[in-house]
Amino acid sequence: MTGTVIFDPLIPWPVLTIVAAIAVAGVLLALWRGLSGWALRGLAALVVIAALAGPVYQVEDRAPLTDIVLMIEDESASQALSDRAEQTAQAAEELAAEIESRDNTELRRIKVGDGDGDEGTQLMAALNAALAEEPRARIAGILVVSDGIVHDVDQAPDLPAPMHLLQTGRESDWDRRLIVRNAPAFAIIDEPVTLTIRVEDSGAVSAGAATAPLEISVDGAEPEHFTIPVGVDVEMPVALPHGGRNVIQFTVPKAEGELTDRNNTALIQMNGVRDRLRVLLVSGEPHPGGRTWRNLLKSDSSVDLVHFTILRPPEKQDGVPVDELSLIAFPTRELFLEKINDFDLIIFDRYKRRGILPAIYLDNVTSYINDGGAVLIAAGPDFASADSIFRSPLAPILPAQPTARVIEERFVPMVTDLGHRHPVTTDLGDSEDWGAWLRQIDVNHRTGELLMTGVDERPLLVLDRVGEGRVALLASDHAWLWSRGFEGGGPQLELLRRLAHWMMKEPELEEEALWAEANGQIMRIIRQSLEDEIGPVTITRPDGETLEITLDEVSSGRFEATYYGPEIGLYRLQEGEQMAVIGLGPAAPKEFERTIATDVVLEPVLAELRGGAIRLEDGLPSIRNVRAGRPAAGRGWIGLTPRDAYETRDVTQAGLLPPWLVLLLAGGFLLAGWLREGRR
Repeated sequence: MTGTVIFDPLIPWPVLTIVAAIAVAGVLLALWRGLSGWALRGLAALVVIAALAGPVYQVEDRAPLTDIVLMIEDESASQALSDRAEQTAQAAEELAAEIESRDNTELRRIKVGDGDGDEGTQLMAALNAALAEEPRARIAGILVVSDGIVHDVDQAPDLPAPMHLLQTGRESDWDRRLIVRNAPAFAIIDEPVTLTIRVEDSGAVSAGAATAPLEISVDGAEPEHFTIPVGVDVEMPVALPHGGRNVIQFTVPKAEGELTDRNNTALIQMNGVRDRLRVLLVSGEPHPGGRTWRNLLKSDSSVDLVHFTILRPPEKQDGVPVDELSLIAFPTRELFLEKINDFDLIIFDRYKRRGILPAIYLDNVTSYINDGGAVLIAAGPDFASADSIFRSPLAPILPAQPTARVIEERFVPMVTDLGHRHPVTTDLGDSEDWGAWLRQIDVNHRTGELLMTGVDERPLLVLDRVGEGRVALLASDHAWLWSRGFEGGGPQLELLRRLAHWMMKEPELEEEALWAEANGQIMRIIRQSLEDEIGPVTITRPDGETLEITLDEVSSGRFEATYYGPEIGLYRLQEGEQMAVIGLGPAAPKEFERTIATDVVLEPVLAELRGGAIRLEDGLPSIRNVRAGRPAAGRGWIGLTPRDAYETRDVTQAGLLPPWLVLLLAGGFLLAGWLREGRR
């Protein structure tokens, strides 16, 4: 129990102060006039003022409360390096035993792992949460068992007691880190993009080689080997081999004695785009469909279009001198011999043999297709005539053969079962809402994939792969009716856009493809196929382990599944002959940007209340009691500040000046003063 005197004035303190001033003035006046009873009158005033101040003797029944020590144990990824985890566990157990053996002391142990995503070690967030749950007046100290690599030190709270860092790691640790800077999200296919690469050594690096080996691999292929200097920015040109996502892996092999190789690899994912898609459009004669093709291709800013319409065929003899013609001569030799490989797509729109393109030129087109080019035949009545382009060196590579019949009949194009699975014709909408076409060229399907049919289910759209290239045949020249809204129109723009981009090998329109999309550590695996069923996808993790995952069909020809990748790094996917790679996690995980244990990050927080940092490899420090404001750490020791906190169970109060005593004393002093002055 503790007893103290407190005051509970009967009148406000300002009024009491005025009364006291008046009393003092009266006593001083009596003293100045020489009245012999001034002292007794002063005692009477003092008794009255003391009574008005309300002195009370208060007795509290107090129960002492224990001091609380917070111990934060860092279990983030960087703490798994070397023997830091063992250092942490051993130090935490020994400290816990010592603190729990102290009188009047409790221990709270808080474990901190990696933050969500790539936030790193969120130690201060854990400390803030712990302080919110405990009375700050009872916190005697904060112990942090960590390597000191903290990523939210800017959120450090006002500390109620000294904080100490018990630092894991070894003074002899050193590490090598690979950094890739200025990696763009997009790059042009087959054109070098310059990346800045740097290899940095940190920690107790021994004198050695000033260079490091570097391996660069694209999409998991066999890596190329280079040697670059350490500690210097190196500009490295890299060319993307294909469109879509390209996964580039940079790796520096682990050096002898290096702390970890987790930061020796960087994954960069860049989308390859074509600089310009070059299209050659050859129209055999002016017609509404030719304008449709021209408008479609000119509306795409990524397409360079070269368009020739044959307005004056060789057989036309009208006697007009050549020098008076304003027509541009068709540069056949330049286009079909010298620069044919510069084009990504050649479209023959209602073209027929008129002697403009000799057989040797069309034979060169066949070679162009086999070498990876693309040709689209938009057929009109010319395709069924004796001058059909089918009756040329192109015949062996065309997927359908004309029967010489032109069907002048109303019909609505229909997508085949296979077409519903093919990316070019899937999800085009309900064919019942489409307008009709009025002409179809009758052909016999020979090879390739039949995606659309017309009159009596005759072939309308056929796609085929020839050698390394692609060929497509559209057996009608009336697709333009959809663009004019005839009988409600149809998806003409989307169909022709997809068709042209499939011909130019755009990745998203491949009918047989496997790829994945990453969101943090979760990948969505997508398999596009024309088959009704596919096998499981085999996933090879960065550590070499494999597993199989089954995909579900989410729409016609599209199968999907999600998978959580437990590791950061390169994952390989395979299903049949289809293969893909994807990188999960950041290019440079924050936990491994700095791996050498340090007290520099936490030093400002420790210095706030004069805490300290102790290396665990030097031994566990002793624990002392220190007063608030005094140095809380020294060589081989750390301090806790006892808080002497208590809980008040009961309070009793008793007045020191009861009214009868005040009346007796004040009246007695006044009477004595009056009598003394009367005797004089």
